[in-house]
Amino acid sequence: MKRCGGTGGSEMGHCSRSGMRRSIVATLALGALLVTAAPVAADSYDPQEAGHPVRIIAYAVHPVGVILDLLIFRPMHWIGSREPLATFFGHEPYDD
Repeated sequence: MKRCGGTGGSEMGHCSRSGMRRSIVATLALGALLVTAAPVAADSYDPQEAGHPVRIIAYAVHPVGVILDLLIFRPMHWIGSREPLATFFGHEPYDD
């Protein structure tokens, strides 16, 4: 397979055309993305709802739950879903 940047004259023309073609395709894809993207409104902030005591506790406890999920529960599920433990625990594959 020949590479771009060789000493042959015809190779340089091919490389510059394929590079130009990629630039045009990338520009068109970016343009299509920008044209079809719709602006989105953010949720309105309600200070009475955000200051609820349970919400404040949830702000503090949520990271703990995420850490437990990532470090303990997901690895334990992975271990329990492998044979022979899957048969022992009655794990069945998900039907997506």
